[in-house]
Amino acid sequence: MLKHMSSYFVRTLREDPADAEVTSHKLLVRAGYIRRTAPGIYTWLPLGLQVLKRIEKVVREEMDAFGAQEVHFPALLPAEPYQRTNRWEEYGPTLFKLKDRKAGDYLLAPTHEEMFTLLVKDMYSSYKDLPLSIYQIQTKYRDEARPRAGLIRGREFVMKDSYSFDIDDAGLNVSYEKHRQAYQRIFDRLGLEYVICSAVSGAMGGSRSEEFLHPCAIGEDTFVRSAGGYTANAEAVTTVAPQPVDASGVPAFSVQDTPGMKTIADLVAFSNEHFPKAEGEWTPANMLKSVVVALDYPDGKREVVVVALPGDREVDMKRLEAAFAPAEVEMATAEDFANHPELVPGFLGPQACGPNHPAREVTEDGQISGSVRLLVDPRVVEGTTWIAGGNEVDKHVYNLVMGRDFTADGTIEAAEIREGDPAPDGSGPLELARGIEIGHIFQLGKKYAEALELKVLDQNGKTQVVTMGSYGIGVSRVMAALAESYNDEKGLAWPMVVAPFQLQVLATGKGEALFAAAEELAQAVSAAGFDVLYDDRPKVSAGVKFADAELLGMPFVLVVGRGLADGVVELRDRRAGTSVELPVGEAAEKIINILEENRESNR
Repeated sequence: MLKHMSSYFVRTLREDPADAEVTSHKLLVRAGYIRRTAPGIYTWLPLGLQVLKRIEKVVREEMDAFGAQEVHFPALLPAEPYQRTNRWEEYGPTLFKLKDRKAGDYLLAPTHEEMFTLLVKDMYSSYKDLPLSIYQIQTKYRDEARPRAGLIRGREFVMKDSYSFDIDDAGLNVSYEKHRQAYQRIFDRLGLEYVICSAVSGAMGGSRSEEFLHPCAIGEDTFVRSAGGYTANAEAVTTVAPQPVDASGVPAFSVQDTPGMKTIADLVAFSNEHFPKAEGEWTPANMLKSVVVALDYPDGKREVVVVALPGDREVDMKRLEAAFAPAEVEMATAEDFANHPELVPGFLGPQACGPNHPAREVTEDGQISGSVRLLVDPRVVEGTTWIAGGNEVDKHVYNLVMGRDFTADGTIEAAEIREGDPAPDGSGPLELARGIEIGHIFQLGKKYAEALELKVLDQNGKTQVVTMGSYGIGVSRVMAALAESYNDEKGLAWPMVVAPFQLQVLATGKGEALFAAAEELAQAVSAAGFDVLYDDRPKVSAGVKFADAELLGMPFVLVVGRGLADGVVELRDRRAGTSVELPVGEAAEKIINILEENRESNR
């Protein structure tokens, strides 16, 4: 395919767009790959569509290679299947809901589990039909509260989602591993670095869950890894809890005046001065910090919860959100505190909440009333001794022992993970890094099959609920991740496998002979099966053409300029930053060979 720049639908920008925060967003807009339509919504221009199609091609080839089959669902869907699985409400405000002219409820699909399940239910009824893996590449919609970073977090995005259907868990394990290996081949072929991390399933449900993260400083996900091979999303890390402590020698707790001590640092200094320990000093790790949060459930219920953790740790809101999914989490408001006057801001301790509150009542069906729930960090084990709020202004409790003086409703993984924390599997200290989620695979089990009654007859003629897996790749997000990885100070620098054109030809000079030579070389390389963009703009300076070529980022750039008078042209390798002069009579053949070598090496 040969395209001419003079008629190609592209315009480059010299300045970064005002709303762009990250490199990929800036470059994809400046280079004419995408244009903003609304917050989190983008128009795909010809260059951007070419890259997107090449990514999709790799995805399709690897999915098809292990036997998955492609289907395509509508993006506009009826509400009823999502109501049956409770996700009509569970998705909350991120779900785009609408009504048709007959007042029927519809949605713009954020994901298609229900539709895949119902399709298989409609067509299959026997174990002989299984196993089955089907997939689609489709546009999805989520009303993100804060769309950001261009294609990385948008309200409309392109995703490959696939689903496996098996008669039992053994079959699911096989299907899961096939998808896992296909994902590794996909990202390897795309030249995209990735880390496979254990993850939480969240609203998707299911058991085993893994994320494919592209390590990147601007990534929204924090992941951890150890020298011994442990990797996990920070949300999925379990704290290594200490052993219970013998507190038989700890004196009875006492309530002390601590005027104005509202911060951990002030309280530590005050305590060491006025109420020193018998041995050592008080540290932030000895303070029991109580954080009050509010949970908004999909059914409209709002619950206030107290989370207690060591004072040297901060709450990680993503870990908190993962722990409380599908509820939305926010810090408690003034109204929440007014509704729970026993919770004293700045001086809250565990004795005012959870099982410790005298008004606590638990019904036979497990319903709690009379006090808010208290959940503690796993480090708050039996026998640990704390300084905590005294539940009165300017008062704190000293020598408060877990298990002796207070208990909790349970534990929660809400505290931040730190560099050097021990890996849960004992494989060494953890390192923290940031990453962009580019893929996620789940073992869903029977959640959706049971809700939608997907059953088949087994070998014995008995009805069995099918077990499912779910597997996603953010195709448009992968494009952003590639743009984040493959660029320099001049612009994009695509790898061969995804570049919209493998070669860009520049005619940098004047005269019909120069443009004719450039056209002839472009035609020859195109005829050999490569995609070529020829910058044939007659009244554009060489400097502008060079700047545009560097911004657009094709792997190789052929310059037909003043060297033509000496019988040579220049071939530039965009990523390597090198160039070579070629005799014009041999240039086409040599360029074709170079492009073929780089294509075969998956460069």
